[in-house]
Amino acid sequence: MRTAQALRAVASGGTGFSAAGRCALLALLLCLTLAGARAAPAVVLTVQSAIGPASADYVIRGIARAHQQGAPLVVLELDTPGGLDSSMRQIIQAILASPVPVATYVSPPGSRAASAGTYILYASHIAAMAPATTLGAATPVAIGMPGAPQAPREAPKGPTPSGDAPAAGDKAPPASPMDAMTAKQVHDAAAFIRGLAERRGRNAQWAERAVREAVSLTAAEALSEKVVDVVATDIPDLLNQIDGRSVRMASGDLRLATRGLATEAHPPDWRHRLLGVIANPSLALILLMIGVYGLMFEFSSPGFGVPGTVGAICLLLALFALQLLPVNYAALALILLGFALLAAELMAPSFGVLGVGGVVAFIAGGLLLFDRDVPGLGLPLPLIFGISIATGAAVLLGGGMALRARRAPVVSGVEDMVGAWGEVLHVADGQAWAQVRGERWKVQAGTPLVVGQRVRVVDLRGLVLHVQPDTDMPSPSREPP
Repeated sequence: MRTAQALRAVASGGTGFSAAGRCALLALLLCLTLAGARAAPAVVLTVQSAIGPASADYVIRGIARAHQQGAPLVVLELDTPGGLDSSMRQIIQAILASPVPVATYVSPPGSRAASAGTYILYASHIAAMAPATTLGAATPVAIGMPGAPQAPREAPKGPTPSGDAPAAGDKAPPASPMDAMTAKQVHDAAAFIRGLAERRGRNAQWAERAVREAVSLTAAEALSEKVVDVVATDIPDLLNQIDGRSVRMASGDLRLATRGLATEAHPPDWRHRLLGVIANPSLALILLMIGVYGLMFEFSSPGFGVPGTVGAICLLLALFALQLLPVNYAALALILLGFALLAAELMAPSFGVLGVGGVVAFIAGGLLLFDRDVPGLGLPLPLIFGISIATGAAVLLGGGMALRARRAPVVSGVEDMVGAWGEVLHVADGQAWAQVRGERWKVQAGTPLVVGQRVRVVDLRGLVLHVQPDTDMPSPSREPP
């Protein structure tokens, strides 16, 4: 506004400058105006994975940075199967409190905004989809030990098996605790998305069906049902279609001016990509396994250093990942118990009892650690069984080697020296030396020894062999039987 007033003042000649000065000042103001227009493009954020702590931090920081840069619009390109309820709510809270309008755009074609993505789409100031995209299936799934879904119980209709009509006061049996918990979650989610729909003026009835019945819509159906505002082929088409629309912000209504608006992509940086990799449940389990076994190896064979260092780093990263993810702590305890039993099998072989128990505990913990029905959080079964089989095979191999080593004859040490034969090499000043097993030893005997005499070791005390001469043994040139 002030720039336009200055331009009109310069053009009218009311500033006191000469014609050349007015032209120069006019050119400068035009350059500043164009530079200011180019300095505030729309910010494009991209989420193409399950909604989790990494994506929530990325979106929240992206909206804050767009506000700092003075961006007129944030376009959130979305392609997600769903994710964590806590992370989804953080994103929605950031969108509702954003001073910059947010347009969520389900793109590219073939993408989806399922489960948590549907809530984010409803919360956005502008909801848009590309052709051949879908949204819906927003029923919440509980984290933990899933129970079998059960249909709602109804009061019996018609005569009872005994032939009597049902009493007027008969009611359906009370729901189990698991059914009650599921019903509470569904009711809460339905009320939440219905509130978002009413705030943005979208189809609240279908939103509730998406939660209670897990229904889905294509882009064209969503537009006709007034679930989304725009179906656009790309971001420039989206900006042209929403130009002039009025959106409700926290500070009041705002009219969008987006036609021909430039865009600036802000993809996830290395920090968010690393956070997304670490928060992967499969990698968290692998890091936990490496960390525990690395520390166990270091404690059993101290001094090497590398297993302990690598194990400590991996264990800390695994604990960080488990902090970000919703963990069933009973399952985590089973996994740690499995590690302990497998380590005990290595330290004290028990013919496979501890090893089998450790493998069973590890498999049970891996199956229950995360709910496999939640998008992006399930541990793949091949990974769980692969780690378990590999660990069990290593334990059985190590235990077999330890058992064979225990049964093998002793080839060194005190036990091997007792009973060995030798030959006296030198006798002087009451001290004698003999050659035993190719080595020169100081020897003592209860009777005087002579050079060349055959002796048999009966004891080892320090570095002195106590021997017993035997004149009945073969000559020194032959080895005794």
